[in-house]
Amino acid sequence: MLIARLSAGPLARWAVPSIVLELGMGFVLGNTVLPFSSIAPLSGLAELGVLTLFFQVGLEVRGDLLTTRRGSILRTVALSFFTPLLAYWPLSAWFGMTTPQVLLCLAALAATGTGVTLRVLAQRRALHVPSGRLLVGVSVLDDLPAIGLLSLATAMGGVSLGRTGQGGLPLVLGLLAAVLSYGIALWWVRHRTERPKGPLSILMILIGAAWLGEASGLTSLLGALWGGVLLSRLAPPEEDVNRTLSVLSDVFLPLYFIGVGMRIQADTLLQPEAWALASVLVVLGIVSKLACGLGISAQDRAAGVDRWLVVFGLIPRGLPGLVFATTALGAGLINDSQFSALVIMVTVTTVLGLLLLEQRLAGLTRAKGVQAAMLGPGD
Repeated sequence: MLIARLSAGPLARWAVPSIVLELGMGFVLGNTVLPFSSIAPLSGLAELGVLTLFFQVGLEVRGDLLTTRRGSILRTVALSFFTPLLAYWPLSAWFGMTTPQVLLCLAALAATGTGVTLRVLAQRRALHVPSGRLLVGVSVLDDLPAIGLLSLATAMGGVSLGRTGQGGLPLVLGLLAAVLSYGIALWWVRHRTERPKGPLSILMILIGAAWLGEASGLTSLLGALWGGVLLSRLAPPEEDVNRTLSVLSDVFLPLYFIGVGMRIQADTLLQPEAWALASVLVVLGIVSKLACGLGISAQDRAAGVDRWLVVFGLIPRGLPGLVFATTALGAGLINDSQFSALVIMVTVTTVLGLLLLEQRLAGLTRAKGVQAAMLGPGD
């Protein structure tokens, strides 16, 4: 993990996320001196970083998310979700995959690496420009239907959605608890002045919501995301809240990525079917996000929205794709070869998408500088 952290700076200059090195380090360790089975008992600790990131995504689902360009955001999200569904027949017919396995692949294709995309936009101070705001809205909402596909895939595969949930009554109780918690949050805002801001309060909401999602069968990911939504209603995210969550992500996310790399079996990378599936998934992953450009209207472009910036920002699958693949492998839904193919797809789309996003941001910045120089200081 230390080597990955030290290499993050040089890699960032080429827009290569540190998760690529962390996956590689995990792959080497897992196939040499430290098999994944030896650290499996610690996997729950590593997952805290994943839950934190989904919690942060929930924080972004605020009331003002759809106040501007609602139609464009919903249209683009719909394209991002429904376009991958067209790949159902090819994946089923060409690779002999079962329906749950195909749905899992479609969930990974429909997801967006919200964390890595938002990080690049923040570093380039592009979060609040028209293109950035639309991309934030799309990427945050994009993962919701993808998580639904993941839940459907695991349910059709005959496994519980959470570790303890069995569907039926626990699922209903979980949904009721979510509705009740939202009502309590609204009541608290109207009648109380105290707001959860300390690290302990944040952790209690995060872990409690994740546990409830897991126990009810909705998955801890959806629970953590809902916890972020609740916190955003109780109190707008402030610097101390974001600082606490950033520390958790920086500490535990690298451990998770290394663990994912350790799960990749070296012999699966020698199987032609793994690379064939990975190649098809990469092509589908890129084409399905390119189609999202159709959701950007002429009116949006006239208002300053750059179509290619939005499209390139949606290509990275990042953490959600890896989480979906790892969840499916742990549940026995996919085999090692399919897992390796999904990890390859996530890695390629993440690196390619971030490279294109960085180049587009740099190009727009240069164009703006040239335009300002042509106008002159007196214009």
